[in-house]
Amino acid sequence: MTKVFLKKKISRRIEEGHPWVFGNEVNLTDGDLTAGAIAEVFTHDKKFIGRGYLNPQSQILVRLLTRDKSELIDADFFYRRLLKAWQYKSQLGYRENCRLVFGEADFLPALIIDKFNDYFVIQTLALGMDLWKPSIVDALNKIFSPKGIYERNDVPVRELEGLPQQKGFLSAPFDTKIVIRENGLQFFVDIENGQKTGYFLDQQDNRRAIRHIVKDADVLGAFTYTGTFEIHAAHYGAKSVYGIDISAGAVAQANENAALNKLDHIVRFEAMNAFDVLKQWGKENKRWDVVMLDPPAFAKSRDSIQKAITGYKEINLRGMKLVKPGGFLVTSSCTNLVQPDLFLQIIQMAAKDARRTLRQVTYQTQSSDHPIVWGMENTHYLKFLIVQVI
Repeated sequence: MTKVFLKKKISRRIEEGHPWVFGNEVNLTDGDLTAGAIAEVFTHDKKFIGRGYLNPQSQILVRLLTRDKSELIDADFFYRRLLKAWQYKSQLGYRENCRLVFGEADFLPALIIDKFNDYFVIQTLALGMDLWKPSIVDALNKIFSPKGIYERNDVPVRELEGLPQQKGFLSAPFDTKIVIRENGLQFFVDIENGQKTGYFLDQQDNRRAIRHIVKDADVLGAFTYTGTFEIHAAHYGAKSVYGIDISAGAVAQANENAALNKLDHIVRFEAMNAFDVLKQWGKENKRWDVVMLDPPAFAKSRDSIQKAITGYKEINLRGMKLVKPGGFLVTSSCTNLVQPDLFLQIIQMAAKDARRTLRQVTYQTQSSDHPIVWGMENTHYLKFLIVQVI
């Protein structure tokens, strides 16, 4: 088996738990660097650290899978890991819908598996994980006997690993537009064509957090996607809910979701550019009791962090100006490159420019089925904040 020896100054970070070994952190190698093969990683002084898969085409040369010297990487390894992930999520109370595997946070780097009731969506985002896809599918079949498995590997990050973008069935074909239940509501999920894996499970706990502030309120939602926050607001007693999103397709599905829950007399959605209309409504002195913002990631790389800061500040500034005094702003950021302290600073800067005082109601992260592992910054990506705007 190929052996990888780290530089002296690098060993500590990886010894302390981080699973990524970058190519420039390696001192020397012994054996062939075959893409997708399993390699053993050692400290500079030849102490065993762990075993993982290689890819010399990637900046991340090795992604560690195990630190147990006696544990082999085989089909049974993936069965055990998936079973352990399911036991953990079940212990936290996630039975129906959850992120079964959240990559590094579930100790299966570059693997995403979302569970939508009896259907599963898989993403294998690195070559070493992609090669084990048949074993992963076999494990899912053994543990769950699912109604269907679908791969959503239509993501650009795969190309960095020398992999093609692709999507399709990993089981017998099935109707990919399904219905799931969440917090007493129902939502259509388009597994084949929806964003990411078809639905944003990472906000499922946060959607409950609005239940008190929206009662008897006029609510505005921007960047609604398929309307989950807005429909929750209507369900929790909002007087009226208006949602906007730039995607006509997302708006159509949002209106379908509202009708599915018999809440279309309270909530309606229209296709609009939030950046344009929020600014215009501010000039027109329009106001709502609650404004909810859930924008997409504004930064895909470190080079675009400043652009993300500007974008988040601008959209939150415009949102605050639309909140009645004493009302509430609900705002999120899914950009992992914008860490929590910076996100809160951005919101404070927006409040200063809007000349509004903020009183924090709650600050949360992603739902617990997307675990945060301390020491792995990329696992802590979602910031969810509710503030009273005074």
